[in-house]
Amino acid sequence: MMAGCLSLGQAIPCIVLAVTALFSSCSVQAPAGTQVNAGDGPSATNKDDAATPAFDAQRAFAHLEAQVAFGPRNPGSDGHAACLTYLRNELQAVTDSVELQPFTHQSTAVFPGKSFRMTNVIGVIEAASGSAARQVVLLAHWDTRPVADRDPDPANRRKPIPGANDGASGVAVLLELARVLKASRPGTTVIILLVDGEDFGARDDLSEWFLGSKYFAKHMGGYRPSRGILLDMIGDKDLAVESDSFSIQADAALMERLWSIAGALGYRSHFPKTPWPSTSVYDDHLPLIDAGVPTVDLIDFDYPYWHTMADTVDQCSADSLKVVGDTVLQAIRDGI
Repeated sequence: MMAGCLSLGQAIPCIVLAVTALFSSCSVQAPAGTQVNAGDGPSATNKDDAATPAFDAQRAFAHLEAQVAFGPRNPGSDGHAACLTYLRNELQAVTDSVELQPFTHQSTAVFPGKSFRMTNVIGVIEAASGSAARQVVLLAHWDTRPVADRDPDPANRRKPIPGANDGASGVAVLLELARVLKASRPGTTVIILLVDGEDFGARDDLSEWFLGSKYFAKHMGGYRPSRGILLDMIGDKDLAVESDSFSIQADAALMERLWSIAGALGYRSHFPKTPWPSTSVYDDHLPLIDAGVPTVDLIDFDYPYWHTMADTVDQCSADSLKVVGDTVLQAIRDGI
């Protein structure tokens, strides 16, 4: 599936392959300092809450709104250029260092013969003093699809999408996570990776999808993440994060840990219990997995406005951003 993601069954991009993946039935303890609640709310409490910054859902949602306000962010558009400046400035304020990783893509299937300038934006939050120099990468794509090819109205299918959930939601969570993590440094160096060109490809051609993550995977330089978490399409109002067979194969222990943390935080309905049916999601985690970085994709692909003009702010929820933000934040603080 493509969020851009591809999943086997909807033709290539979005090929959804129904498989059944069973997690091992090991018992995972709740995160330290939390209270388990079987309901669906942020019920966990931390002994150091007074001193430990929390994920602010409203800040995250403001980042989502700001991105959408630029208009479509497909490569080559005015919105794309404006959003790049915004992301660079925001990351500079909440990380220790920021790098722009520009690259050029010569289109073959989508816009044959045209060349597009794309840019990955990378921010680094150094680990707490005295901690091991292990690195993890948190990533999301910031571009939006250049064509609303799944819109029910044929007249819209050559228009670029607004990309509120498919694009802006994952980025919004990462910008807020960066703020919190810099204010309370974890024991792991965190790489915030905002990739470009994920949603660029043609429906029947895999060659022009995941361009930014492919580029990063081939040009990591001094970045050496041991694990990764991808956030994609996690802002919809009816959030239910799906399991992905590629993620399970790459790092089943991390998948189990994330689902356990979500359950301990009171978010069980948003991270359904194992065992569960799984789809095979083609997304930005695959180039990293291929490069030797086990990466898990957190995604809710059951989104009726995917790749349509209706992927707008009103279809998204700050509560959903908080569910994912809290879960990933606890995982980082636990030392994934």
